[in-house]
Amino acid sequence: MAYDKIVIKGARQHNLQNLDIELPHRKVIAVTGVSGSGKSSLAFDTIYAEGQRRYIESLSTYARQFIEKLDRPELDTMSGISPTIAIRQKNTVSSARSTVGTATEIYDYLRLLYARVGKTCCPDCGIPVKAWSPSEVSAEVISRFAGKRIFVLMPETMSGGGEWESRRKYLVSRGFARILAGGEPVRIEEFDPGGSGSDGLDIILDRLEASDANRSRIAEAVEQAYREHEGTVDISTADLEERVRYNTVPSCSDCGRLFQAPTPLLFSFNSPYGACPECKGFGDRMEFSEDLIVPDSRKSLSDRAIDPWSRERFEFFHSKMLKFCRRAKIPTRVPWRDLGGDHRKMILEGSGDFSGVIPFLEKMKEKSYKKGHRFFTRRYMGFSTCRSCGGSRLREESGYVTFVGFRIGEIASRIPSEILKILDRADLEVSEKNISRDIVNELISRLGFMIDVGLGYLTLDRLTRTLSGGEAQRINLANSLGASLVDTLYVLDEPSIGLHAADNERLTSVMKKLRDMGNTVIVVEHDPDIILASDHILDLGPGPGRDGGRVLFNGTMEEARSVSPGDSRTLKALFDKPENVEIRKTQRKSHGSITLNGISLHNIRDMDVKIPLGNLVCVTGVSGSGKSTLLVDVLFPILRGDKKAVRHNYVGEVILEGQSGKTLLVDQSPIGSSPRSNPITYIKGFSFIRELFASQRKSMVRGYNTGRFSFNKTGGRCARCEGMGFRRVEMHFMADVFVPCEECGGRRFNRETLEVEYRGKNISQVLDMTVDEAIMFFDEIPALGEKLWILSKAGLGYLKLGQPSNTLSGGEAQRIKITRELAEARGDNNIYIMDEPTTGLHMSDITRLLRVFDELLDAGHSVLVIEHNMEVIASADHIIDLGPGGGDQGGRIVACGRPDEIKESQESKTGEYLKAFIEKFKQEE
Repeated sequence: MAYDKIVIKGARQHNLQNLDIELPHRKVIAVTGVSGSGKSSLAFDTIYAEGQRRYIESLSTYARQFIEKLDRPELDTMSGISPTIAIRQKNTVSSARSTVGTATEIYDYLRLLYARVGKTCCPDCGIPVKAWSPSEVSAEVISRFAGKRIFVLMPETMSGGGEWESRRKYLVSRGFARILAGGEPVRIEEFDPGGSGSDGLDIILDRLEASDANRSRIAEAVEQAYREHEGTVDISTADLEERVRYNTVPSCSDCGRLFQAPTPLLFSFNSPYGACPECKGFGDRMEFSEDLIVPDSRKSLSDRAIDPWSRERFEFFHSKMLKFCRRAKIPTRVPWRDLGGDHRKMILEGSGDFSGVIPFLEKMKEKSYKKGHRFFTRRYMGFSTCRSCGGSRLREESGYVTFVGFRIGEIASRIPSEILKILDRADLEVSEKNISRDIVNELISRLGFMIDVGLGYLTLDRLTRTLSGGEAQRINLANSLGASLVDTLYVLDEPSIGLHAADNERLTSVMKKLRDMGNTVIVVEHDPDIILASDHILDLGPGPGRDGGRVLFNGTMEEARSVSPGDSRTLKALFDKPENVEIRKTQRKSHGSITLNGISLHNIRDMDVKIPLGNLVCVTGVSGSGKSTLLVDVLFPILRGDKKAVRHNYVGEVILEGQSGKTLLVDQSPIGSSPRSNPITYIKGFSFIRELFASQRKSMVRGYNTGRFSFNKTGGRCARCEGMGFRRVEMHFMADVFVPCEECGGRRFNRETLEVEYRGKNISQVLDMTVDEAIMFFDEIPALGEKLWILSKAGLGYLKLGQPSNTLSGGEAQRIKITRELAEARGDNNIYIMDEPTTGLHMSDITRLLRVFDELLDAGHSVLVIEHNMEVIASADHIIDLGPGGGDQGGRIVACGRPDEIKESQESKTGEYLKAFIEKFKQEE
């Protein structure tokens, strides 16, 4: 049947060369090929885009009026396609309110769990509180006062005089006969308040013995009290020595304090009802910070340690502080860090007639209408944990509710495996188990999905915006499993990014679970483990850009093993002998080292590490083991001269042996802040091109200068799209889309500018060239050719010169940064810190990247990388392997040394996979 497969005819999107493809349903399909071969063009820009377009077309006319019509991908026909969901490797969350718990909906189920079976405790008495039904009061009274004579009482608070007379008549008409006044039962007709009112009086609803025989009678009296007195009843022994109050709302039976009935909203920090009123549900507040007020704690007060008063215009306040110190006997010539806590508090917060630094800044902040005051005070403010909620983000009342002894904030601060243990140990009553069964099962399921996708090291209160693109993608993958959709087509973009080889098996099992639920999974991937675990492989190539876009292989994995690789670099890398893989047996000569002693940050606890300089150093370990904490959060700030790390006790001691130049963090953040940025502008090559076009005869006749050929300036650019080449279309309840500008057709420039040509090409056509094409086209301009050649060497020859930065993957952006550093590297002994530079690279392009590293190392620089790729790890001079697990199970050095030493480590998971990689290479040699 046609609907047993996806049939695509004549796919021509971007560099796809009129492809006819058939793909099976309900299989895991790996789309492979070198970078730029057309994988994303097929998977996302053709299959996913057509599925999205058809979904919109299926909506009602009323719904479609709010959505612009999407352009149809360039293809002839497509049949057999299911509803599509794309899960990309970009983290688009910027809100400080989104956490891992809310993104996975686990926190929503926790809120429901606490509202249903959470136990509220009185903070004053420390005993559980609850709302009491008449039958529960009856049972509790019989148990508590067994065999004793009791009164069922209704408090009476009417005023004296005529009001009491009318009240007396009402009570008698309702059948009430006695009241408790002054500790003695009195008939209502006989009681005379004497003008003093009825405060302290109680209506006696019944007098009886607390026994099973009177169970229904007690319940009826309690129910009557609830009706007459707004849900409140008192039970007292006949001798009045013991009295307890019960309510229809949660209340403390000892002190009578009333509590709110727990609802899911009470535990929501995104709702005004549940959010902490001080921090508005963010968990932290902007406050004046001692670390910013005293940036250098080695200075004394006399040496102007107080930065706000170190300026000449605040000399009066500085002198006043020194006079105060002399009166208060506070030393002014010892370092700030050596002052006692009380002395520092007096300086900062004030004492007596001395107002203090922070009150001074607070007063200045009140005059925020003055721009100078606003900027001045802002520099001394930083985020600190909210003192009111302690970072839980919730109002105080939410902390009164616990589940098996834990507040919801305490649960949210834990990793999935710890939460699963808490749920497993929960000792609930039968009724509570029945109420919470479905909620707990859903929690167990979703927490398991988090672990399955390799995110078991993340706590639920981790901010979503702090996740990497790969982590954000796997969060969405976990959500997809939780949604339990069927007959859906999932398109994944390199889900293995950021995963250790030990976690790949879990990831493949997740994709197979999606498949087994009746879905089709198309995964764009370079990782050999993920590819080999797929059911079907579609390989595109043979090269990037215009040299790609052809089908080299389309079949099952069994068929792939039995055919000749031909032009397929993927099949060669998977099944043939590895080429040019260097297993490093000797270490490059080091020209120094960095020693960090006593590192304590996040999950790293009291670590000592020595990092050689002039080497390729790989920091390895499973996800969450502390790699980024070590290099990015600790080492990078210290080498950049930020003393905060030492001041905050992140590091006890730093020893630098040898010389080091600049320290640069080459990460996967975008190369520009807007889509206007592109590869050619980032490597500073566009100025050469603009000068070339401005020097053409037609430009000189018309008076065009270099600004005419800039899409960032008016004059030469398209006025409609302002040089963007596209328009952003808001899709309201769907993701925004970008459509080509109707005026310029996506060419960015106006008609007059495009009339100027160089060697038969206008400025738009030049920007549409790939790097490799531009190298040939500008062979007469060596300065430009050199910059482009470095891009090509890093495996980026397929990128277009004018490709918007927002379309680049994190790995591509990182390698563009590496090439710029390679082109601009000046001096010796620079330290380059990189986070997974192999992201997005085909297996056959890893060698190119290693050659780029060699050039940096040969120039005397140091390269420190966080990496999972075994080929890079095997080529390293020195490996620092962290672990053994993620989160609290990581944060220590498992093994350290050369690759041949690491592979023999019994504790190192990296060593285990490195040994298998090296042995495979030796066998195929």
